[in-house]
Amino acid sequence: MARIIVVTSGKGGVGKTTTAAAFGTGLALRGYKTALIDFDVGLRNLDLIMGCERRVVFDFVNVIQGEASLKQALIRDKREPKLSILAASQTRDKDALTQEGVGKVLEELAEDFDYIVCDSPAGIERGAMLAMYFADEALIVTNPEVSSVRDSDRVIGLLGSKTQRAREGGEPVREHLLVTRYVPKRVARGEMLGLEDIAEILAIPLLGVIPESQSVLQASNSGQPVILDKDSDAGNAYGDAVDRFLGEERPMRFVQDERGFIGRLFGNG
Repeated sequence: MARIIVVTSGKGGVGKTTTAAAFGTGLALRGYKTALIDFDVGLRNLDLIMGCERRVVFDFVNVIQGEASLKQALIRDKREPKLSILAASQTRDKDALTQEGVGKVLEELAEDFDYIVCDSPAGIERGAMLAMYFADEALIVTNPEVSSVRDSDRVIGLLGSKTQRAREGGEPVREHLLVTRYVPKRVARGEMLGLEDIAEILAIPLLGVIPESQSVLQASNSGQPVILDKDSDAGNAYGDAVDRFLGEERPMRFVQDERGFIGRLFGNG
């Protein structure tokens, strides 16, 4: 049975779609059959970052409303055969997503895939709530700034109370923290929150730290997940995060000014 991963955060612009694309690609590269779903109805950016926007014929809403089959709507990634993308609709309203419809699509995907990565829209409205409702795992993406961390804390509360697992009294959604756009020098100058501050506020396990990098923008503009850029610090950091998610030990890189804290966090210091 597939594991459903939601990539979420209360605040927009923190890198959810970049993370969903990189993380899903990383899982596929490691041999897992992975589906990426864009829940951002009306905007639709995941297909742009994945470089398949011109191949979208049918979308997530078409499948939910019975206008196309899942097989017709899924787009197989040209670089990685184990990766498929289900685009959001640009023309429909967010109300086109229903809990029953989303559940049926996820159930059908779970028959063929190892992981389903749900790219959540910003905020805590309908699309975001549906993206997290069926989740087994959650990547909470935050920037090292107070407003972003505060919004992430609110999302963590929703994961613990509004998901299917919470309502049915099952095992809680497994939460992972991913800090993006991190600049150690700015942390040292007090211009950004440090990892220790973020961890103290959110109190969930740190999965990875993605440094601020021009390569993220370059990758997005070229329709390529940044994890495929082997010369990029951000790409390598995403690769490390995927490996940790899969149970492998990886040193936390690109956080030079807080090496002591990271060592303590992972039992190395």
